[in-house]
Amino acid sequence: MKKQRKVAIIGAGITGLTTAFYLRKNGIDVTLYEKSEHIGGVIKTIKEDGFLYETGPNSGTISQPEVAELFDDLKNDCRLETANPAAANRLIWKNGKWHSLPSGIGKGITTPLFSPKDKLRILGEPFRKKGTNPNESLADLVKRRMGKSFLDYAIDPFILGIYAGDPSYIVPKYALPKLYQLEQNYGSFIGGAIKKKKEPKSEADKKATREIFSVEGGLEELVKALIKHIGKENIITQCGALEINPLKDTYRLTGIGFDEIYDNVISTVSANELPLLFPFINKNSLKPVTKLLYAKVTEVSIGFKKWNGISLNAFGGLIPFKENMDILGVLFMSTLFKNRAPGNGALLTTFVGGMRKPHLADLSEKEIFPVIEKEISRTMGLKTFNPDLFRTRQYRRAIAQYGADSGERLNAISAIEEKYPGIQLAGSIRDGIGMADRIKQGKKIAENIINAKA
Repeated sequence: MKKQRKVAIIGAGITGLTTAFYLRKNGIDVTLYEKSEHIGGVIKTIKEDGFLYETGPNSGTISQPEVAELFDDLKNDCRLETANPAAANRLIWKNGKWHSLPSGIGKGITTPLFSPKDKLRILGEPFRKKGTNPNESLADLVKRRMGKSFLDYAIDPFILGIYAGDPSYIVPKYALPKLYQLEQNYGSFIGGAIKKKKEPKSEADKKATREIFSVEGGLEELVKALIKHIGKENIITQCGALEINPLKDTYRLTGIGFDEIYDNVISTVSANELPLLFPFINKNSLKPVTKLLYAKVTEVSIGFKKWNGISLNAFGGLIPFKENMDILGVLFMSTLFKNRAPGNGALLTTFVGGMRKPHLADLSEKEIFPVIEKEISRTMGLKTFNPDLFRTRQYRRAIAQYGADSGERLNAISAIEEKYPGIQLAGSIRDGIGMADRIKQGKKIAENIINAKA
């Protein structure tokens, strides 16, 4: 029998919490260290004046079975809430109007979003040769297979909504691996999607329903449930200036008031924090990781006790970069989930900044108000803009951007982990940026440690 493992996790966001939850569930001694006072990373739910809004992620997608499994494990302490069926309707802004994003080939041929030439290209997509460049940008891939207007009015707003990014920088192999594999494995997006849908699914895969989800009472209820199972006594907050150094077969964690020895240390922090946390790792070895780019974003929650704008019977609307506006999109939160706004009211969430307009994310709440007033009034059909709630939250490193240098970053992470057994570099620096990706990664890390212990 091997000795009981002792694990330190740096960062109490969703990745760290999920990892700690599964380690504790299997009886492993784990301590979570968080530099801020808040547990949950960017996840935070606020109830104010009849509104319930998030100041971090607003929802997730059940794109991985691990999401459903986590909620099954926590079913007595928090309840999964899936989005209103209206979420199936996604809106795209073009030439001063909202248009529904087509959900199939038939609607793709009739929509005003795409040019006649590209509608013909879409019909021919299954017959095109697959790409051979693994570092091909998303923009080049989409133009090659679907055409420029499809890039401008379907993929570009989609990438703005998820990554706040630029399709000419994003590389599908790393940022959208399922899309990349459709072309590589089946030779086509359309043909691949049809063939994949017909393939038999495992019981685990059936759990990945791709539904939009939150939690009854807000996403912070998930955090509270995880804390309950981990044990608050195993989570230490406000502990900055941590430093990890190797001993013979273990690692020493030191900081103000801390001096502990651990068998495993899992980091979930941002790329820029790694050199100070692991001073013994050669800076050149870390450089491919620390140069990771992040989109800068400001999130704005806007509440109306009485809604006088357009119908909000949709997931929300995305604004293509080509439309040259100062918001990335709008989520209709009071449509998506229950109890987000008073009876006849509405709760909207919008975003500014991103990789192509980062200066907007630097504006103060006072400065950003007229920007939001102009764009929301225009897109939401409001004659006057007098919200009952207006709150902003700035994120300097909101969303990691997976570009052509991602392969180099992943190789560097693997080399570091191989050289220093027991160290794991996790979080959004690899394996995806969505909540489902973070939950999947956390569970996998825990399982690897559990299996190594046996």
